[in-house]
Amino acid sequence: MEDNVAARVGFAAMSADKRRDIASKGGKTAHLKGTAHEWTADQAREAGRKGGTAAHRRSRETAAAPKHEHGVGGDAERERR
Repeated sequence: MEDNVAARVGFAAMSADKRRDIASKGGKTAHLKGTAHEWTADQAREAGRKGGTAAHRRSRETAAAPKHEHGVGGDAERERR
């Protein structure tokens, strides 16, 4: 490939604004058709709980990971951030 930008096709070739515009139209159409998912308070609460649990599990796993030869992972990785 001579140019990374030239290799992009479809949505990847579009500007972020163009992609956002298309996504917005799709969401609006789904709501008009009545096929869009609308979260109840309980569904949103449960999704947030699951996301928080997963995020905390990943951070605990990272902290418990053995340190590598170059100091990547575990406490060394967290200190660098």
